[in-house]
Amino acid sequence: MVNDMASTDRIGVAVVGTGFGQKIHIPGFQHHPRTEVVAVYNRSLSKAKEIADANKIYYAYNDLDRILSLPEVDAVSISTPPFLHYEMAKKVLAAKKHLLLEKPMAMNAAQVKELYHLAKAQGVVAIADFEFRYVPAWQLLAKHLEDNYVGKKRLIKIDWLVTSRANPERDWNWYSQRNAGGGALGAVASHAFDYIHWLFGPVSRLCGYLNCAIPERPDPRKGGIIKPVDADDTCLIMMELADGTPVQLSISSVTYSGRGHWVEIYGEKGTLVLGSSNLKDYVHGFELFAAPVDKSLKKVTIPQEYELPQVFTDGRLAPFIRIVDRFVASIDSNKSLVPSLREGVYSQLLMDLTHQSHQQKSWLNVPDIEQFMVN
Repeated sequence: MVNDMASTDRIGVAVVGTGFGQKIHIPGFQHHPRTEVVAVYNRSLSKAKEIADANKIYYAYNDLDRILSLPEVDAVSISTPPFLHYEMAKKVLAAKKHLLLEKPMAMNAAQVKELYHLAKAQGVVAIADFEFRYVPAWQLLAKHLEDNYVGKKRLIKIDWLVTSRANPERDWNWYSQRNAGGGALGAVASHAFDYIHWLFGPVSRLCGYLNCAIPERPDPRKGGIIKPVDADDTCLIMMELADGTPVQLSISSVTYSGRGHWVEIYGEKGTLVLGSSNLKDYVHGFELFAAPVDKSLKKVTIPQEYELPQVFTDGRLAPFIRIVDRFVASIDSNKSLVPSLREGVYSQLLMDLTHQSHQQKSWLNVPDIEQFMVN
């Protein structure tokens, strides 16, 4: 088993799902000195073979069981559409393979909690891909907050307004379907909920409103026939942290010339603003600005210690490689390091409650994560 590997041994990885998996997971694992992509899965066998040939990967299957039977496979990354995650991840863990799971983790928090406990029972590692934790400007923001730069927080305001689905001619697919795990809440708010917990602590209650601005899209697989969309493309969420701080979160994937991704923290001692206006790459371009009381915001230089060792054209790749670092370190230590599926449970729990709040048109209390994990 990989658990007993020496720290110099290579880890054989199977990549399951070849959308984001082909763009980021395959090159990320191939770049890392300790991991080797030995197999790839796609529901189309011909597509799997095409991707394998293009990336010099030995095995290509459309049968997950065959991949899991390969002795060369020590670990599996799953980046298929969310509605497939739960059953696939259960198979991976049952086969005693280590797991890296894309967000949203599954269709609800109960499923993610089950996967978390299954991984522990099987003695394997399971972590989540929350890559904002490893973007330099975000790590610098975390250090400023740790150093109490703003003092007692008064307001946290987050805007994540992009154009990715603003064109109504963009194809209908699983992302358009709520029951397939589609929508901006799962794709985008899952990250936001994780970094809110990481940077500011637990949420005590929330109130969510979801909207679908573009209710139909063309399906190219059906000759362009127009099909209904029921997944959200805009989310407005109010939260109260455990320490009483109010949080306003506005997310939309249909905002032409949206302002990008900005986090503003206002406190008794000053202000911190982290943001990027880059609408084409949701990782590249982040800068941190800071101001003590009665001073103007000034850009904070990112120290060399936070910088990425290498950057790529696609900004998502470098922080993903840092996630792979955590994955490898987890396997070496036989312990799921942060961000583990435990963090995935919390993010998914807040998504579940946002859906429930929208339906009930009310504020909802967020259960304590310690109690939720054992109940």
